Amino acid sequence: MTIRKKLRGARKAFDEIVKREKSLRDRLAAVAHLMAGNFLGSIVGLASFALTARALGPTDYGVLALCFAFTRAVERLVSFQSWQPLIKFGAEAKEGGRDDDLRAILKFGLVLDVAAAIAGWLIAILLVLLAAPLIGVSEGTRGLVLMYCFVLPFQISGMPTAVLRLFGKFTSLAYGQVISSFLRVLLCFLGYISDAGIFEFTLIWIAAQVLSSISLVTFSLVALRHEGLLDGLASASMAQLGTRFPGLWKFAISANLSLTIRASANELDTLLVGYLADPASAGLFHIAKRIGRLAQQAGVEVQTVLYPELARGWVTGARSAFRRAVSQTQWLLLAFGVAMSAGFYVAIEPLLKWTAGPEFVGAAPLVVVQSVAVTMTLVGAVFRSALLAMGEEQRILSSVLISVVGFYATALIFIPQIGAMGANVAHIVMSSVWLAMMYAAYRRHV
Repeated sequence: MTIRKKLRGARKAFDEIVKREKSLRDRLAAVAHLMAGNFLGSIVGLASFALTARALGPTDYGVLALCFAFTRAVERLVSFQSWQPLIKFGAEAKEGGRDDDLRAILKFGLVLDVAAAIAGWLIAILLVLLAAPLIGVSEGTRGLVLMYCFVLPFQISGMPTAVLRLFGKFTSLAYGQVISSFLRVLLCFLGYISDAGIFEFTLIWIAAQVLSSISLVTFSLVALRHEGLLDGLASASMAQLGTRFPGLWKFAISANLSLTIRASANELDTLLVGYLADPASAGLFHIAKRIGRLAQQAGVEVQTVLYPELARGWVTGARSAFRRAVSQTQWLLLAFGVAMSAGFYVAIEPLLKWTAGPEFVGAAPLVVVQSVAVTMTLVGAVFRSALLAMGEEQRILSSVLISVVGFYATALIFIPQIGAMGANVAHIVMSSVWLAMMYAAYRRHV
């Protein structure tokens, strides 16, 4: 009997090890798909930015970067980021086999996305018409910004993103963006060889961004049809959502507010550099951000896989697997961030000369310093996903408020003195404060 018990115990331990390894392998496989697609899309995207920079030069490129930064900032600040509550509460409905509730909450997210996209478009136009003359924006730049606002009604990404993450359609997420990246680099190449100006390149960027949004929505609808959820989605009842999903509104508002506040620093930084320094500095800073975003997007892809897994693990009570997933991912991203910073230190200057041109070599130190902030952000995002899955959105909100105050205080002091580098210093301050508070909150709860 004793031998039989030992054999059963050994078999159970072996099964647990296999399960752990399979979970890690599945997570790494999904992350590999996402990072491969993101890497390809980003490399192609950088080629389009390099072609644009070479064609326009630092000043005109800086103006186009400000148009992009303005519309992106409005979209991030106004959008409801519905994917956060949709993944958390959608995972509960999915695990419980409650298809009607799942359709209802997905429809709820889609309605929020559409309303936010239209509201963002109207707000952006009003801001340009009313505020631009007061801060000395030229009439030509105003016209370009108004034209670029056309992308905003198409920014419907919350519900599609949640659908693709919930149902593990990571290949669609990974390679869907590559389509628009290839189109943009083709159009930028045609613009480059035909000596196109800033007006034509603005149209090119608009077309690529709109196509990217449409492709994301299309992939999500295909996924819903495959899961048998598309039929009945439009007629799903959203009555008593607060009762069917207790804590939905509190979670949605708090989580969205924290992301919006943090996004204000990440999206307004280019505009601050342009206003407190000059458009050329904004152009250099935007180039550095685009390169740094390569690494940050890798962290986003990891979170794409991790957050739904953590939400399911917390709902089902799998605490050991929950902690293990967080630990594995934080060390993975820390190693990636350190390697990235070292690589940028060695190679960024010749890379900028070869791509954007010698006029943009001034962005090299910005990239290196920004990579430090990106590394801390990557690790902190793991703890953010864990706290979201645990329903600790208030802890996230308080940490974001404090860290963003640190960002603006630092930026307003340093940008007038040292230009674009001041914005990078501000990002390091924000990321270090945020990471420390995220880690402390996570340790208290596990």
